[in-house]
Amino acid sequence: MPTVAMIGGGQLARMTHQSAIALGQCLRVLAGSPDDPAAAVSADVVLGSHDDLDDLLRAAEGAVALTFDHEGVPLVHLRALEERGVAVRPPSAALQYAQDKMLMRARLAELGLPVPDFADLAGERAAAREALIAFGEAHGWQIVLKAVRGGYDGRGVWLIDPSAGSEQARDEALAVFDAADVVDGSTVLMVEQKVAMRRELSAMIARSPHGQGAAWPVVETVQRNGQCAVVIAPAPDLDPEVAQRAQQMALGLADELGVVGDMAMELFETDDGELLVNELAMRPHNSGHWTMDGAVTSQFEQHLRAVLDYPLGATAPLAGVVVMANVLGAGEAPAMSMDERLHHLMARMPEAKVHLYGKAERPDRKVGHVNVVGRPGQSVDDVRERAERAAHWMSHGVWTDGWDPHGASLDG
Repeated sequence: MPTVAMIGGGQLARMTHQSAIALGQCLRVLAGSPDDPAAAVSADVVLGSHDDLDDLLRAAEGAVALTFDHEGVPLVHLRALEERGVAVRPPSAALQYAQDKMLMRARLAELGLPVPDFADLAGERAAAREALIAFGEAHGWQIVLKAVRGGYDGRGVWLIDPSAGSEQARDEALAVFDAADVVDGSTVLMVEQKVAMRRELSAMIARSPHGQGAAWPVVETVQRNGQCAVVIAPAPDLDPEVAQRAQQMALGLADELGVVGDMAMELFETDDGELLVNELAMRPHNSGHWTMDGAVTSQFEQHLRAVLDYPLGATAPLAGVVVMANVLGAGEAPAMSMDERLHHLMARMPEAKVHLYGKAERPDRKVGHVNVVGRPGQSVDDVRERAERAAHWMSHGVWTDGWDPHGASLDG
């Protein structure tokens, strides 16, 4: 059976490995440590760094395709691999747009896709500072500053609050700019208009090398503290025409850029029902975790199918509503072990499907997720409440409804 190499040993690689096993394969993982989530479960582990070309070459040796659980591999290394005949999927020509937010914004605008207004803050410091001030004043300081490269889960994103007045907002924005600018110029910033939005959506698709595409239902993502906390599939009360437009935008962009594998197009749904593209991820993505239990084909199996150029699987949901809730590390880890928390959850909510990543608990760290597949007659609110209740229990060892695991009867 063919070998696929995945760069990165995190939870996305771990869950991709689960799908590889079902396909009779063993996913090879380039991991920084034998304790990384994917390295702990794979029999084919290369220890090394994604920043080292020799380590990348060792991981790619004999593999039919090389793919990623993060977008952090230097482009110069990816191009060197491609020059040596390695099937890099997605290719560097596509992945660059997931690595560089400024490059992505410019390309999307060039293609006519709807994006928030933006400005580049790279270049000479004084000129960039003036550009920031001009952009902020033009938008009433309703702006967002972003690191062009490397930001994720709320890191590298600064929301400017204009509620205390434009002068204070200006000072806040310049403080962020100056702090980023003095770190040897390593954090290059861009600025975007803060969008007045109804909610955030995600259009998850996959594309194979010969151009076959497949799209899952568009989902609603709920963000807390800058990172995804809940995903509702399909997005409730989304106009079917808007949902179709989002899928077509994602599939069309993937085809235009030559993406191979999964791609998430994160979107803003504005107050007037329009769509704006926020971010791109060219790999399995948090907004697709619900597919592990709630769709005919999971995003992880689909990613492997795509990079191997197999026919893509069906993407239909298995229920009218599926909700994923992330298990995020509590401010202080509970005294009760994760194993005991899992035992109690299984006893009380047998329908909850738990996926743990083998990661140590730290505040706000994603250590797992819970999927709840709706049953006939259940409302979106009911399924969401149960998923969030389960995830909160796994994070904190406390039931949000006050239920006592040692003193009450099981009530479901």
